[in-house]
Amino acid sequence: MNKLVPPAIVLALFLADRLSKAWALSSLKALYGRSIEVLPVFSLTYAENTGVAFGMFQDSNLFFLVFSTALVGVLLYMRRRIEKHGWLAAAGLALVLGGALGNLYDRIAYGYVVDFFDFSFFPAVFNVADSGITVGAVMLALGVKDEKKPVAGGEKT
Repeated sequence: MNKLVPPAIVLALFLADRLSKAWALSSLKALYGRSIEVLPVFSLTYAENTGVAFGMFQDSNLFFLVFSTALVGVLLYMRRRIEKHGWLAAAGLALVLGGALGNLYDRIAYGYVVDFFDFSFFPAVFNVADSGITVGAVMLALGVKDEKKPVAGGEKT
């Protein structure tokens, strides 16, 4: 993977998260407590999350602000080692970092994370950053699990 791709993924996810949350703050916050049905199973519902992803551990913003900052630091420290596992791990790490930075921005700027995606079959409201963290964590786990194995000629696959 080109070494510019992971930072581009981080930036793209962060910007998509910021833009979607700016829209939610300007368009949905006034409807706090009410939902806009988009599809029978999907609504837009503004929520202020002081917990962690998907609304768990509410009223713990300071703890998760410190935890998120430490997590970003550890992931950046381990970045080169993780990226050696291949493109799947590198892309997953970039998604986790972009999502973590998006939610960290909210915690610092607002004291809560802005959530607004609401699927009727899912127990919590979430956002673009949460989606990136979740998908990225799965990709990262699969990428690290699928260790590169030596092949003929001394190259790794």
